[in-house]
Amino acid sequence: MNRSPRRGMCAAILSLEAITLGLSTPVLLTLTDVSVPVGLAVGLGPAVFALLLAGALRSEGAYRAGWVLQGVAISLGVLVPMMFFLGAVFGLLWGTADLLGRKIDRERAAAYAALEDSSDPHSDPDPA
Repeated sequence: MNRSPRRGMCAAILSLEAITLGLSTPVLLTLTDVSVPVGLAVGLGPAVFALLLAGALRSEGAYRAGWVLQGVAISLGVLVPMMFFLGAVFGLLWGTADLLGRKIDRERAAAYAALEDSSDPHSDPDPA
């Protein structure tokens, strides 16, 4: 079977989201009065998590963790107001890629199964 479009789309979104989360770290440090170690952990932690998830998308649990990451990205808007908007955009992109990718994967699996059934030499096309 070929590569999963769901995994490819979701990995691309997570990679772009990691860049956005990483770039929000300097903004977080300048707009808030949190200490530098806390700001780095809060800003870069989700970015690193997004990159790790992008590499772990072979398991279904990674997709669930991706939904959690979307919530974290939106909640960063408490500290960096623009992240409310950017987190929501990435959440919508993630949801679209995840749900559309599932549909494509199901359709592909059904098409491959039908192809295998039609090419099976032991199947009897006319049982009568």
